[in-house]
Amino acid sequence: MDTESLQLPIIDLGSSDRISTAHSIRQACMEYGFFYLINHGVEEDLLHEVLEGNRKFFTLPLEEKMKLALKKNRGYSPVYAENLDPSSTFKGDSKEFLYIGPLEDVTPHGDLNQWPPEDSLLCCLFWLYYLRSAGKRLIPLVALALNLDENFFYDIGALNQPNGFLRLLHYPGDLGPSDEEIYGASAHSDFGMITLLATDGVGGLQVCRDKTVEPQVWKDLHSVPGALIVNIGDLMERWTNCLFRSTLRRVMPTGQERYSMAFFLDPNPDCVVECLKTWRSESSPPRFPAIRCGDYLKERFKLIYGS
Repeated sequence: MDTESLQLPIIDLGSSDRISTAHSIRQACMEYGFFYLINHGVEEDLLHEVLEGNRKFFTLPLEEKMKLALKKNRGYSPVYAENLDPSSTFKGDSKEFLYIGPLEDVTPHGDLNQWPPEDSLLCCLFWLYYLRSAGKRLIPLVALALNLDENFFYDIGALNQPNGFLRLLHYPGDLGPSDEEIYGASAHSDFGMITLLATDGVGGLQVCRDKTVEPQVWKDLHSVPGALIVNIGDLMERWTNCLFRSTLRRVMPTGQERYSMAFFLDPNPDCVVECLKTWRSESSPPRFPAIRCGDYLKERFKLIYGS
């Protein structure tokens, strides 16, 4: 039986009516934890070029890609090497990816990032620039949606040298026979503040709106031409005492190749995330303790990668 589709709100980042836009974001984040974003500053032609650069990287021979093997959560990971659902026992997710951290990730020992060949490198740099810009324009509207000053997240240092991670993703089409259920990406929530996702239009993305209910109910989430898909991450859920949802999502194989690019806008690692005073009371105390952003992300990565 076909899975029912989820109809998400469309948020116009170019709208001059910021209060109305903030209200729409609030409703979307409370009800779904997801929304479509249009007029985000990335032209559709550029999006196609970036996705083509993505495709070129993943068509390289495996031995070439493995020269960029994952280190310190940067670099290339082959098919089945990652399992985003630590509670599951299957062999891993049927996807390969290239993970790139902030451009500022340069230490005395060199750049932590492992960069792809030039034709794919340019798409990464373009995408990091444009999506970080779109994310930093969006965050003040998220603050307004929470009845905060629009500069709130800047004032508390969350966006003072934020962590912006880019993940290039490829889901192979032909996976061959298997005795177990295969996931392109197993059920998970994103760890950070917000995620901005661009896809090639191929389906497979599904969302579970209520992660506390069993059995879980999954609905298809389709792409909208020219729009980014935005979702709330765990740290934003913690800030809002679960007013905004960090919704479970997964990717199911469709028999078609699928390419996507996810940009994770996370707070400065030293920013302390704790329930906002606006969203806690005697009847609704904080559900999570305060935590340093860098410590939370390290905990989540350790669950998946073991180190």
